[in-house]
Amino acid sequence: MPEITNDERGRRLFQIQKERAVEVVIEKVRRSLGTEFRVFSPAELEILKYILGETWVAMERALWERCSFAKLKKKDVEKIIRIGKETRKGKMVENTAVDEVRGILDAYI
Repeated sequence: MPEITNDERGRRLFQIQKERAVEVVIEKVRRSLGTEFRVFSPAELEILKYILGETWVAMERALWERCSFAKLKKKDVEKIIRIGKETRKGKMVENTAVDEVRGILDAYI
């Protein structure tokens, strides 16, 4: 069995922390939006997870933790998904997309 380096462990741990943070946010949004959350397709939710994950990487953890994700409005979630779609299609640079998502989230800090 190949040996796993400390760098590999660190990268994997970081990835797990990112995924966990995003899943917690998705659950908060799902609960707060209730039936409105059902309008989002599985593909849109994957895009939401992707762009929130990239935003988590770029944000200070203290700010991320202070953000009231449960107060996000449906229109804000739609904007975040749109930003993620544009990024995935190559119409927006990831750094710009993350900055735009942070701008949305700043209203909830």
